[in-house]
Amino acid sequence: MAAMSLSPNAPAPTPSGKLHPRNRHQGRYDFPALIKVCPELAVFVITNPYGKLSIDFADPLAVKVFNRALLQQFYGIQYWDIPEGYLCPPIPGRADYIHGLADLLAMDSHHQIPRGQGIKVLDIGCGANCIYPLIGQAEYGWQFVGTDISQPALAAAQVLVQSNGLNKTIQLRQQTQAQQIFQGMIQAGERFTLSLCNPPFHASLEEATQGSRRKWRNLGKLDPKRSLPKLNFGGQAAELYCEGGELAFIKRMATESQDFATQVVWFSTLVSKVGHVSLLQAQLKRLRAASVQVVDMGQGQKRSRFVAWSYLDTQQRQACYLSPIQAKD
Repeated sequence: MAAMSLSPNAPAPTPSGKLHPRNRHQGRYDFPALIKVCPELAVFVITNPYGKLSIDFADPLAVKVFNRALLQQFYGIQYWDIPEGYLCPPIPGRADYIHGLADLLAMDSHHQIPRGQGIKVLDIGCGANCIYPLIGQAEYGWQFVGTDISQPALAAAQVLVQSNGLNKTIQLRQQTQAQQIFQGMIQAGERFTLSLCNPPFHASLEEATQGSRRKWRNLGKLDPKRSLPKLNFGGQAAELYCEGGELAFIKRMATESQDFATQVVWFSTLVSKVGHVSLLQAQLKRLRAASVQVVDMGQGQKRSRFVAWSYLDTQQRQACYLSPIQAKD
């Protein structure tokens, strides 16, 4: 295989603090419009200290209903709900990852984004919220396979898929081996254009709880008179932490990816800690990945990024998934 390269045609980084240009969530939220499509949101809307309409982002139920309204208004998702205690994702940031991956594919396609069901995406750890398949299918018409180790999470996700009539474009599979990521999920002869993952960031529940309290303290929401949930957006154990934390997980993912080098065109994962990026790059070099891309994303004051890698060269990637029918502006 070819040596690792950082392509000069890599997707352009998002300007500091800015959402991706195609992200539908630019600027302030239009709460009257959101309430129109989701009337139940009205009871959660407050006026913040700056005199602007908002919600209490420390209230898990308010965040869930807010997400429901966003998904309905911007993506046509008519039904969305998650069981109590499951991870409630921030929609704009999740959309940014999808758009960044679309740019990655366009890099191999004369700057045209491949759309439609010819693009097949593997979501590692789709959770109960199934957010990446829902957004990716709505934005680009891609086909998804979502995996998770939790049967209850998959059952909740299946309700979302069925309720929105997406059974033909979103499939779900349970990973029964907790230490495996791609093994058992990618079938013989099966090929994916992309894999994506929002890995568990923490090494323990204690670490996750401490991180959440720091976030609230930074937001000025930590009030000793108030009973607040332990975690900002909820989350089950497998969604939040694993042995060794994020670094151990993404390194294991990289190692296992080599076994599927010709079955996945681009592997990718979010990386929350910037110090982990160089360590992952070094490992991918040892694994002889042909191309590695680091794509920065900005969501307000928060900086995020994903790392993508492929064992195929540019011509091999193009041969795998591009055709004049699939490639559109």
